[in-house]
Amino acid sequence: MTAAPADAPVAPHVPVLLDEVIAGLAPEAGETHVDGTFGAGGYTRAILASGAAVIAFDRDPDAIAEGQSLVEQAAGALTLIPERFSRLDEELAAREVAGVDGVTLDIGVSSMQLDRADRGFSFQSDGPLDMRMERAGMSAADFVNEADEGEIADVLYHLGEEPRARRVARFIVEARPITRTGELAAVVRRALGHRPGDKKDPATRTFQAIRIHLNAELEELEGGLVAAERVLKPGGRLAVVTFHSLEDRLVKRFLRERSGSTPAGSRHRPAATVAQAPSFEAVGKPVRAGEAEIARNPRSRSATLRVARRTSASAWKPVREGTS
Repeated sequence: MTAAPADAPVAPHVPVLLDEVIAGLAPEAGETHVDGTFGAGGYTRAILASGAAVIAFDRDPDAIAEGQSLVEQAAGALTLIPERFSRLDEELAAREVAGVDGVTLDIGVSSMQLDRADRGFSFQSDGPLDMRMERAGMSAADFVNEADEGEIADVLYHLGEEPRARRVARFIVEARPITRTGELAAVVRRALGHRPGDKKDPATRTFQAIRIHLNAELEELEGGLVAAERVLKPGGRLAVVTFHSLEDRLVKRFLRERSGSTPAGSRHRPAATVAQAPSFEAVGKPVRAGEAEIARNPRSRSATLRVARRTSASAWKPVREGTS
């Protein structure tokens, strides 16, 4: 693969913590990197500019279609794959790619998805209640109109960390049918109370929870981290940007475990896993956006970047249930 042309156009959306992600990955000419969440191609463009080749993934057909122009401009340096990043190890193996020098993951919904009312991810502009990254399967409208009250409450509590989940679920069921983002937001605001100008809209947690549930985002993240461990070469780097505590705790726990930092077991509390050689080592401390970036891009306010370097140890094997 060859490097992208120097005159490649600027990305339509500047991704969060771009400079910090690229510094963490430290891509160089001749390397191969994976961008597991292509989106509008912001990270990919920056990696290509270093002279490295990129294999990018996205489950959203809109992102794949709109990324074809960059594929052409990259003149062989970019491969764009319409697939979930949790399968990146399988897809690379199918293409006989033995290992890569870096993997980056920007977790959650993309700016492209948020900005388009017809995708139904945001209540900032009214649109159909959709939220499907792959434009297939159960939609958000299907979920709120068909799930029972208990299931809705559980999703809001566990995935949105909504303390009044049962009340919100009851209001949702009573308001059915709900087909528009504006309708759902209004129902949640009635349930929780809302004054225009409040710092955070009370509907935020509900929208987050439903989106994560529909797209199995936490399961995808767990699978993506394991896949990255399998494909990274010794010395290769993993950069993960998360946007809320559920995601960040999952990444933190994975890297702590894989770096050997999980507390050892005792006779009172046996070790949770069989001892395996550390497959990662942390690179620096978690990074958060500065005031200047937050002013340019309010979405970056909640972002956290964690970077780790792959060791020469083998990828961890799953621990069978009942093993200690």
